[in-house]
Amino acid sequence: MVSHRRPTQSGLNRSVRVTVVSAAAATAAATLTGAPASADPKDTRESAKAAVDRLYAEAEQATERYNEAGERVARLRGEADRAQDAAARGQETINRMRNSLGAMAGAQYRTGSIDPALALLLSSDPDTYLERAAALDRAGARQALTLDKLRHVQRGVAQTRAEATRALTELERNRAAVTRHKRAVEAKLRQARQLLDSLPAEDRASFDRASRSGRDAAPDLTGVAPGSGRAASAVSAVHRALGKPYVWGANGPSGFDCSGLMQWAYAQAGVSLPRTSQAQRYAGRMVPLSQAQPGDLVAYRADASHIGMYVGNGQVIHAPYPGAAIRYDPVGMMPVSSVTRV
Repeated sequence: MVSHRRPTQSGLNRSVRVTVVSAAAATAAATLTGAPASADPKDTRESAKAAVDRLYAEAEQATERYNEAGERVARLRGEADRAQDAAARGQETINRMRNSLGAMAGAQYRTGSIDPALALLLSSDPDTYLERAAALDRAGARQALTLDKLRHVQRGVAQTRAEATRALTELERNRAAVTRHKRAVEAKLRQARQLLDSLPAEDRASFDRASRSGRDAAPDLTGVAPGSGRAASAVSAVHRALGKPYVWGANGPSGFDCSGLMQWAYAQAGVSLPRTSQAQRYAGRMVPLSQAQPGDLVAYRADASHIGMYVGNGQVIHAPYPGAAIRYDPVGMMPVSSVTRV
């Protein structure tokens, strides 16, 4: 996401300007952004920049939807597997109980005293038998107890199988959602890349320099201390990730998207965070931005579609957007929607 290069509040922001592109580049950018060919080159340049910003922001929103759908798929797969295992174990119990009742019936038959209740077990409709068996009082106490337990287990197995079927159906729907969101991300990134590639090499380099905003050196974090031991561990981890690439849908250790980086960093501290930035904003206690401490999670935009970690002195570390490495940025790089202390 490039939209964090816009000027913001509290003296921590920087204005980003892209050098004037050539008329040819302006024309190419106008073609992609829909601007008229006669537009002023400066206006067309800014339009191209705004289009890239928008495409990266939309790609990140789709990435978080992809992450959320992937998390649901994993949960539903576990539910379906557990339900199927439970159904299989229940069926084994039913089989053992039926065998036991069958043995009783065989013994009674051999003595010529088969009970009518057990005779029903041998009918072609055991389900009807189980419904009727409760009304029969001819069986002995042991047989009645076994029949009642068998009926209970069979109903439980039927319910478990229904739950497994529902989970599998929902799993397939969510797999389809993952595919849709993946395609949406790839389409947005492809459009942004095409727009950037339409610019001459010199202007692409200028755009890239603007995206780094001169942050080649680490900011001064002297005297900055996290508020807790786990926050300190997470801050240490996120510092180790500096320079690694943004990879959408990834949560480390070789590449990260924004929420994947936060999840991985806190996992190094033994803390399990949700997968998406929207869920991470509620993973702790919200505090004012003015009280932010190292280790706090800073969510951006009204929909919390981007997130970073505050590391002190007005700086966050985050995974910005494809093509940019994990880096420092001013905490006010975009409108802050919440600050969460884990």
